[in-house]
Amino acid sequence: MDELTPADSDTTLSDYFRDADFASESVLAWRIDQHGGLVDGLRGLFHGPAGLVRLRLFVFMGLLGQSEASLNRDQINELFHAVRPEALDTVFKRFRDTGLLLWDETQRRTSLTPLAQQLAGVLGVFNTAPQGADGDGDLASLLSQVVGADQLGTLDAAQVQMLQAQLGRLHAEFEDAIASGSEFRLREARTRYDRAARLIDKASSAIATLIGNAHGHVALERAARALGQAQGRLLAMASQFNRALQQVDRQRVTLGTTGITSTDVKRWLQTLAAPEHLLADALARPVGMVALSPHELLDVTEAEFERDRPTLGLPDALPLSQAAPLGELSAVALPQALADLSDLLASWDTSPRRAVDALLGDTPLDAEYAHVAYKAQLLPLLGDAQAVQLPGATGDLARQPWRVEWSTDFLTLDHPTLAGVSAGTLHPTEEKSE
Repeated sequence: MDELTPADSDTTLSDYFRDADFASESVLAWRIDQHGGLVDGLRGLFHGPAGLVRLRLFVFMGLLGQSEASLNRDQINELFHAVRPEALDTVFKRFRDTGLLLWDETQRRTSLTPLAQQLAGVLGVFNTAPQGADGDGDLASLLSQVVGADQLGTLDAAQVQMLQAQLGRLHAEFEDAIASGSEFRLREARTRYDRAARLIDKASSAIATLIGNAHGHVALERAARALGQAQGRLLAMASQFNRALQQVDRQRVTLGTTGITSTDVKRWLQTLAAPEHLLADALARPVGMVALSPHELLDVTEAEFERDRPTLGLPDALPLSQAAPLGELSAVALPQALADLSDLLASWDTSPRRAVDALLGDTPLDAEYAHVAYKAQLLPLLGDAQAVQLPGATGDLARQPWRVEWSTDFLTLDHPTLAGVSAGTLHPTEEKSE
């Protein structure tokens, strides 16, 4: 008998702790004890040889899949006709002993107990397709449990912490794959990461709602915020995968001009059942040694010195200097709005004017937005110390005897293309006043 198993088969959880009071103080131990009936139901299903356990699961899941609340003996025999009768009787007796089945003597019918219905939620994974070793079934299952429990209002901190722990494990696995530098491991991890990211993206709104609804529950709020941080850390790994794969692409070697890369060679080698056989011909033909005598080396050296070589020509002289051709410096044509603004300012008298009158011109309703914006950029040139030295139309505008003063007010216009402009005033200079 195992030294950890007490002689009495009816043991308690506290029998295995150094301090028996620990079981009563631990929240997890208390929860397990409260679900004692569920634990006993699982013991009834899973205790015994492996083949018998699988048979119990087959019968139990078959009963759960029936639409009727109870079944008679003929229906049971028809449902499990492929199972040997003595084995089926053994399974049903075990179910009745563990409280999973209820036999109604008056109606001669068998039905599942509430305990069996609770086990249906625990064993729901058997109704789904199995995931591979690198599948995302665990993450999908935990996400569905957390989101569903939150929708029903039965969510607790322990469920959220389990999901956070799964995200942390995935983050650690992906970090190890990135640190390994292996292209194949990186691409495999990136595929798993994309599946996990899609699952988290689908549940992101539910997780955000969960975090928002956790206020007032200290443990749940702390677990929800930690879950949000774990989600953010995992989603932020996309850029790390991209950088690692780009680094791998830069390190990939192409074999000549064939287009075959070192990655292709590695994949081909992995498909070979016995790659060591590739060396058979190479080992059968060893490299032979070739020796040269001293007089042969001397003959080759003399021939190298005595053979004719083309003489190098003298470098070409630089061309003589030449006079630069005459040319003309042409200025870019300026918009007509510049000349129109200068003419308008020259035609005004010495009284102050609104800046908007200069922007809109003689025919305000015909003014276009582009021309008005262009003129607004030209007005600050009036009186500019550097602009007045320029030749041409720009210098003529700068030399106009006006100065603009803008304000923070905004003028609303009744105009087909302009809603409004900044308010401003054009003041005449002393030269204009004279």
